[in-house]
Amino acid sequence: MESQPKKICVAIGSDHAGYKYKQAIIEYLQVSGYEVKDFGTFSDESVDYPIFIRPTAEAVANKLCTFGIVLGGSGNGEAIAANKVNGIRCAVCWSEETARLAKEHNDANLISIGERQISIEMALNIVKIWLKSSFEGGRHERRIKMLEIND
Repeated sequence: MESQPKKICVAIGSDHAGYKYKQAIIEYLQVSGYEVKDFGTFSDESVDYPIFIRPTAEAVANKLCTFGIVLGGSGNGEAIAANKVNGIRCAVCWSEETARLAKEHNDANLISIGERQISIEMALNIVKIWLKSSFEGGRHERRIKMLEIND
Protein backbone atom coordinates (compact mmCIF):
# COMPACT_ATOMS: atom_id res chain seq x y z
CA MET A 1 0.00 0.00 0.00
CA GLU A 2 1.35 3.44 -0.98
CA SER A 3 1.64 6.04 1.74
CA GLN A 4 0.18 9.49 1.36
CA PRO A 5 2.70 12.30 0.92
CA LYS A 6 3.19 14.31 4.10
CA LYS A 7 1.09 17.45 4.23
CA ILE A 8 2.93 20.75 4.36
CA CYS A 9 2.54 22.23 7.83
CA VAL A 10 1.85 25.94 8.25
CA ALA A 11 2.18 27.57 11.69
CA ILE A 12 -0.13 30.52 12.26
CA GLY A 13 -0.46 33.08 15.03
CA SER A 14 -1.99 36.48 15.57
CA ASP A 15 -2.91 39.09 18.08
CA HIS A 16 -6.47 40.30 18.55
CA ALA A 17 -6.24 42.67 15.57
CA GLY A 18 -5.40 39.80 13.22
CA TYR A 19 -7.77 37.21 14.66
CA LYS A 20 -10.55 37.49 12.05
CA TYR A 21 -8.21 37.05 9.09
CA LYS A 22 -6.34 34.28 10.91
CA GLN A 23 -9.54 32.28 11.11
CA ALA A 24 -10.27 32.77 7.39
CA ILE A 25 -6.70 31.83 6.43
CA ILE A 26 -6.85 28.68 8.56
CA GLU A 27 -10.04 27.65 6.77
CA TYR A 28 -8.44 28.28 3.36
CA LEU A 29 -5.31 26.31 4.31
CA GLN A 30 -7.25 23.33 5.62
CA VAL A 31 -9.53 23.19 2.56
CA SER A 32 -6.39 23.40 0.38
CA GLY A 33 -4.85 20.36 2.10
CA TYR A 34 -2.31 22.00 4.40
CA GLU A 35 -1.77 20.93 7.99
CA VAL A 36 -2.21 23.93 10.29
CA LYS A 37 -0.84 24.53 13.78
CA ASP A 38 -2.67 27.44 15.40
CA PHE A 39 -0.68 29.22 18.10
CA GLY A 40 -3.48 31.67 18.95
CA THR A 41 -4.83 34.06 19.94
CA PHE A 42 -8.25 32.49 20.05
CA SER A 43 -10.47 35.59 20.22
CA ASP A 44 -10.49 39.28 19.37
CA GLU A 45 -9.89 40.22 23.02
CA SER A 46 -6.81 42.47 23.45
CA VAL A 47 -3.53 40.56 23.94
CA ASP A 48 0.22 41.11 23.71
CA TYR A 49 1.31 39.84 20.30
CA PRO A 50 4.78 38.46 21.21
CA ILE A 51 3.11 35.77 23.33
CA PHE A 52 1.58 34.26 20.17
CA ILE A 53 4.05 35.28 17.49
CA ARG A 54 7.24 33.91 19.02
CA PRO A 55 5.93 30.31 19.35
CA THR A 56 4.67 30.50 15.76
CA ALA A 57 8.13 31.52 14.52
CA GLU A 58 9.85 28.95 16.74
CA ALA A 59 7.73 26.18 15.22
CA VAL A 60 9.18 27.06 11.82
CA ALA A 61 12.73 27.61 13.10
CA ASN A 62 12.61 24.20 14.85
CA LYS A 63 11.19 22.58 11.68
CA LEU A 64 7.92 21.52 13.31
CA CYS A 65 6.26 23.42 10.43
CA THR A 66 7.58 24.34 6.99
CA PHE A 67 6.11 27.85 6.82
CA GLY A 68 4.42 30.36 9.11
CA ILE A 69 1.95 33.22 8.90
CA VAL A 70 1.55 35.92 11.54
CA LEU A 71 -1.09 38.61 11.66
CA GLY A 72 -1.84 41.83 13.51
CA GLY A 73 -3.26 45.26 12.85
CA SER A 74 -0.36 46.44 10.69
CA GLY A 75 1.77 43.30 10.64
CA ASN A 76 4.87 45.28 11.54
CA GLY A 77 5.22 44.36 15.21
CA GLU A 78 4.50 40.74 14.38
CA ALA A 79 7.24 40.67 11.73
CA ILE A 80 9.70 42.25 14.16
CA ALA A 81 8.84 39.67 16.84
CA ALA A 82 9.14 36.77 14.38
CA ASN A 83 12.47 38.01 13.02
CA LYS A 84 13.96 37.90 16.53
CA VAL A 85 13.95 34.09 16.20
CA ASN A 86 17.17 32.74 14.65
CA GLY A 87 16.54 31.22 11.24
CA ILE A 88 13.38 33.18 10.51
CA ARG A 89 12.96 35.46 7.53
CA CYS A 90 9.57 37.12 7.96
CA ALA A 91 8.36 39.62 5.37
CA VAL A 92 5.47 42.02 5.78
CA CYS A 93 3.23 41.53 2.75
CA TRP A 94 0.51 43.91 1.59
CA SER A 95 0.14 42.94 -2.08
CA GLU A 96 0.46 39.96 -4.39
CA GLU A 97 3.79 41.32 -5.63
CA THR A 98 5.27 41.66 -2.14
CA ALA A 99 4.19 38.08 -1.40
CA ARG A 100 5.80 36.71 -4.57
CA LEU A 101 9.04 38.61 -4.02
CA ALA A 102 9.17 37.63 -0.35
CA LYS A 103 9.57 34.02 -1.47
CA GLU A 104 11.43 34.46 -4.79
CA HIS A 105 14.06 36.93 -3.57
CA ASN A 106 14.07 36.64 0.23
CA ASP A 107 13.18 32.97 0.75
CA ALA A 108 10.77 34.17 3.45
CA ASN A 109 9.71 31.25 5.62
CA LEU A 110 7.13 33.46 7.39
CA ILE A 111 4.94 36.27 6.22
CA SER A 112 3.19 38.93 8.24
CA ILE A 113 -0.15 40.44 7.26
CA GLY A 114 -1.86 43.54 8.66
CA GLU A 115 -5.61 42.97 8.94
CA ARG A 116 -6.31 46.69 9.24
CA GLN A 117 -4.35 47.45 6.06
CA ILE A 118 -5.83 45.18 3.36
CA SER A 119 -9.01 43.32 2.42
CA ILE A 120 -9.57 39.68 3.32
CA GLU A 121 -9.52 38.86 -0.41
CA MET A 122 -6.05 40.39 -0.71
CA ALA A 123 -4.87 38.57 2.42
CA LEU A 124 -5.98 35.23 0.97
CA ASN A 125 -4.36 36.03 -2.39
CA ILE A 126 -1.11 36.89 -0.59
CA VAL A 127 -1.13 33.52 1.18
CA LYS A 128 -1.90 31.62 -2.06
CA ILE A 129 0.82 33.36 -4.08
CA TRP A 130 3.45 33.12 -1.34
CA LEU A 131 2.87 29.40 -0.80
CA LYS A 132 3.02 28.66 -4.54
CA SER A 133 6.12 30.77 -5.24
CA SER A 134 9.65 29.37 -5.14
CA PHE A 135 12.99 30.80 -4.06
CA GLU A 136 15.05 31.77 -7.12
CA GLY A 137 18.45 31.22 -5.49
CA GLY A 138 21.37 32.64 -7.47
CA ARG A 139 22.39 36.12 -6.38
CA HIS A 140 19.60 36.06 -3.79
CA GLU A 141 21.08 33.04 -2.05
CA ARG A 142 24.32 34.90 -1.38
CA ARG A 143 22.38 37.75 0.18
CA ILE A 144 20.27 35.44 2.33
CA LYS A 145 23.43 33.81 3.70
CA MET A 146 24.66 37.27 4.74
CA LEU A 147 21.61 37.55 7.03
CA GLU A 148 22.39 34.39 8.99
CA ILE A 149 23.55 34.84 12.55
CA ASN A 150 26.86 33.14 13.25
CA ASP A 151 27.21 32.41 16.95
